[in-house]
Amino acid sequence: MIAEAQPAQLPLPGGREGATVRLHPLNTGELPGPPAWFEREEGRLAGLHASGLTVDRSTFLRIPVPAFLVEHPGAGAMLVDTGLHPSVAVDPKQNLGRLLAYYYRGLKMNSEQAVPAQLRARGLDAADIRFVLMTHMHVDHASAISEFPDSTFALSKQEWDVLENGKSTDGYVKRQYDFGFDFRTFDFESPGTESFASFGRSFDLFGDGSVRAVFTPGHTHGHTSYVLRLRDREVLIAADAIYTQRTLEESVLPYKMADEHHFRRSLKEIQRYRERTPGALIIPGHDWAGFSALDPVYA
Repeated sequence: MIAEAQPAQLPLPGGREGATVRLHPLNTGELPGPPAWFEREEGRLAGLHASGLTVDRSTFLRIPVPAFLVEHPGAGAMLVDTGLHPSVAVDPKQNLGRLLAYYYRGLKMNSEQAVPAQLRARGLDAADIRFVLMTHMHVDHASAISEFPDSTFALSKQEWDVLENGKSTDGYVKRQYDFGFDFRTFDFESPGTESFASFGRSFDLFGDGSVRAVFTPGHTHGHTSYVLRLRDREVLIAADAIYTQRTLEESVLPYKMADEHHFRRSLKEIQRYRERTPGALIIPGHDWAGFSALDPVYA
């Protein structure tokens, strides 16, 4: 693998005491998905239904593929995840590969939905993105890494180890991330972690409380969610620690997880966070109705 990662030196530069951030949710496209993949069925046909086989595609869910622009007063503009690569709007197999492009046939994306185009619409350029904070490196979250060669990519060491040591190849596409970019890792097994709210392990990334990485493994071995501090509330970008609002509300599990025990534990931490922080906005990874209801910007 060409890509290499170095340990992040925390806190990252740019922190300011009392800082709050602005958040722009960005929808970069729409994937079709079988309901049983996101909300698990039981029985001998569960696997077939989750894969979409023997299922009428007209029943598939609309799945948003989000990324998030975060504006910090000292650290500048950053992203949480990258969304879909611009080429996916033209020829999905270039970025996703033939198999996934076929599986996601019916994918909807136009060129203006790619993050670089959405940045330009806001007066920014890809080169203005100083940091990209990765929740995990699955295909729909890491697709557009190549568009940000000047950025520093931060992610958990536990997630990087999956890529480097081949613990699992499911959901990862090497061509999306195998570049000589500046990858930096934070290790949730290190003594530097601290608890935050209901989360057992976290990092205050800028040392000012504005952006916290919280460890939510289960969907992948190194999955990370992010808690952002706005002026009047917190936002938890939960990503795939909870696919849908039903996962949060009813503990409905997805069909497949890298580690079901850890997924359940992370889900409980998110549910406790909601109880302890009732004013917080919690954003699931792929809930169409929930994402569509988000404001264009939160400050």
